[in-house]
Amino acid sequence: MLQRLYIENYALIEHLDLSFQTGLTVITGETGAGKSILLGALALILGQRADSKVILEGKDRCVVEVEFHLTGNEWDELFQQYDLVQIPDTCILRREIYAGGKSRAFVNDSPVALGILKELSPKLIDIHSQHQNLLLGSGLFQLQLLDALASNNRLLETYKQAYAALLESRTALQALQRETERAKEEEDFIRFQYDQLEAAELKAGELSELEHEWTVLSHAEEILSGLAGISTLLDGEDQGALMHIRNAQTTATQVSSVYPELDELKQRLQSVYIEMKDIVAEVQQKSSEIELDPGRMQFVGERIDQLYGLLKKHHVSDDVALIALRDQLDERLQQIGVSDTALENAVRSLKAAEQEADRLAVELSDRRKAICDRLEKRLVEELMQLGMPKTQLRFNLETKPLDVHGMDRVNLMFRANSSGSLRPVQDVASGGEMSRIMLVIKSILAESMQLSTLLFDEIDTGVSGEVADKMAGIMRAMGAHRQIICITHLPQIAAKGNHHLKVYKKEMEGRTRTSVTTLNQEMRLQELAQMLSGAHISEAALLNAGTLLADNQSTTKHAK
Repeated sequence: MLQRLYIENYALIEHLDLSFQTGLTVITGETGAGKSILLGALALILGQRADSKVILEGKDRCVVEVEFHLTGNEWDELFQQYDLVQIPDTCILRREIYAGGKSRAFVNDSPVALGILKELSPKLIDIHSQHQNLLLGSGLFQLQLLDALASNNRLLETYKQAYAALLESRTALQALQRETERAKEEEDFIRFQYDQLEAAELKAGELSELEHEWTVLSHAEEILSGLAGISTLLDGEDQGALMHIRNAQTTATQVSSVYPELDELKQRLQSVYIEMKDIVAEVQQKSSEIELDPGRMQFVGERIDQLYGLLKKHHVSDDVALIALRDQLDERLQQIGVSDTALENAVRSLKAAEQEADRLAVELSDRRKAICDRLEKRLVEELMQLGMPKTQLRFNLETKPLDVHGMDRVNLMFRANSSGSLRPVQDVASGGEMSRIMLVIKSILAESMQLSTLLFDEIDTGVSGEVADKMAGIMRAMGAHRQIICITHLPQIAAKGNHHLKVYKKEMEGRTRTSVTTLNQEMRLQELAQMLSGAHISEAALLNAGTLLADNQSTTKHAK
């Protein structure tokens, strides 16, 4: 329940500190007196975007604070969820707007993000502004009405999660399908490249070995001729160096027998002779390895051309890079094979998600349909008491493709007279009829959702006389179980209030300011008379106002 409203430096309000009571509180005032200012201030508490233009001229900030009395334990979990300070049975919401454009939000004096205010405030107070009558023609509002009365909150949340999973599965499948299609389009080319590299039987370092072999084969005659020359020079029959070294060694051996100083030289000649023989043997071995093989030379040349062709085609520098590319292509082909399995799994996941979303959507729809008959009957009964005895209402539910709200498209069909066909309420209902329908809906919602505070901003638009009196009776009855605040321009409704506040403008030192006062019985009589007759209050208006207040008191005593 709203207990207190504090406003400082907002619009034309310099300072306001209002207390509220249980029951029905009516707020009246001349057009332009500032009733909309109160609503604007409360809208800040509901999380509306702040504008520094609302700050009273000459001030650097404005403050709006409301205090609610809480009942029940359902708030504990919400406060714990947002890690908020808890005050027993109390919730204080505050907005501070600064001239520089910044704003701050608080819950029980703890700074919070604006989103938390938007989460908390609708659970504390429901504000029905004049434009909300237009919502009656909105299919989404009608759907939300059915869900609220069918207590579909948890089911709807579960469905929304299932629908989000469905969208996610659908998106994942579509992405996988696109990827698979691209891969399939590339598969033939990738497989051709892979097969070509695989058939090449690549070996690391092969190219450098082949290039060396090609050099040897292409110069085989030159190499053999050179090796033969070396062999002749070293081991020729008449003039080979090996023979001369052998003779020198023999001579040194003979001389050393009489001239021992040659022993070392003899040993050195022997070492040279042995080394020379090894060289001659190696040259002969090399000569045996070199072949004049045109066939092998052709094969090596073609293999080198093949490898260089692959290097150029794939823009890499060596055969090691070609092997790495071959392995990458092999992995791509394996992934394409695996993608078929992944695609099958994604299709199964999507089907499961569709089945779950469909199941929950059907359950939601069944619960909505189940509430329609009772709601239609209740609305007709209540509207009969508000001067609409011939009213017929029907909620038409049609099936549509799933969206975040389920499978239902709803349209409230209306007929105010006994003849004619039912048509969409927004097309045929007058402003006064819309006001009465919305009031009844709000009263039903208040019961179902256990709202503690409802504020109606001129919900009596388009009605007068007896109908206004009956609407006031409904609000008065609602006030027996919850707090009702009504901004009205009709004396029939103002007279029904348990409490009466008046919004007015006053001049202070050449400045216009908006203020609010609580009216006592005599002041209420004057206010009602003025509402009945205008600025000049007649005796008849005073008598009529007295009758309205007396009827109100009589109704109150009878109710007790």
